[in-house]
Amino acid sequence: MTEPASGEPLVDFLGDMRRMRAECDWKRGQTHRSLARYLLEEVHETLEVLDAWDERPDPAHLCEELGDLLLQVYFHAVIAEESGDFTLDDVARGIITKMHRRNPHVFGDEGAAGADTRGATEINEQWQAIKAAEKPRTSPDDGLPPGLPALLLADKVLDRRERATGRPDRPDRPTGDDLGDRLLALVAEARSTGVDPEQALRDAVRRLVEQAP
Repeated sequence: MTEPASGEPLVDFLGDMRRMRAECDWKRGQTHRSLARYLLEEVHETLEVLDAWDERPDPAHLCEELGDLLLQVYFHAVIAEESGDFTLDDVARGIITKMHRRNPHVFGDEGAAGADTRGATEINEQWQAIKAAEKPRTSPDDGLPPGLPALLLADKVLDRRERATGRPDRPDRPTGDDLGDRLLALVAEARSTGVDPEQALRDAVRRLVEQAP
């Protein structure tokens, strides 16, 4: 295995990505849109490792999958760099600025003084308030990606509505045959008990798959 030339792997990887775009016909032909499917695949492969983490933690495999995700970030950044849209440094600066802005309990005066003693709930509420101020919405459902898995989408819609109204949005479990309404009611039930419905179903399916037929 070739070691990074400069001893700075992230810098070397950026150089490698630029070279691959210049010298590899396949990589040169890719666009942001054409890479979308590969980003999705890499996310799901990473999730596969995390789903089994409690029973079978595999740091080496997780490290590999995170590297594949990092490749996608670098790939998109180099494409954007070529067209003059933004650079990898711009990506890093943007997320640093956002994290500093949204985490004043760490990077603000109280964080610097070590005086912030709030718990996770209060910190999350502050984070949500800062985010809402940055991105005003005309509806609680604005900005939700429609391609989210259905259970995760339902969970986020209920969460947004609870934050907007200040009270849980818990649809009554229907007695009819509408499967969608019954599933939505189960998501609301999971939220009321602090359970992530998307992860709960993924875990249940994984257990089923692992059982001998």
